Amino acid sequence: MATESESTTDMGVGLALALGAVAAIGALLMFTGAPDMTAAWGFAAAMLFSSLAVVSIHLYWD
Repeated sequence: MATESESTTDMGVGLALALGAVAAIGALLMFTGAPDMTAAWGFAAAMLFSSLAVVSIHLYWD
């Protein structure tokens, strides 16, 4: 008789790490383009990808 095994994945952690890396690049872009429009786009990227990282952990956490 076959038994059911619970298979877990680390997709949430992997997505959070990948999105966190992109958010860190956006924060670096925000820091280097300080008084320019580039800083605004860096801030937007950092906020967007960091919030997506948190959402990915919440969605895929077992």
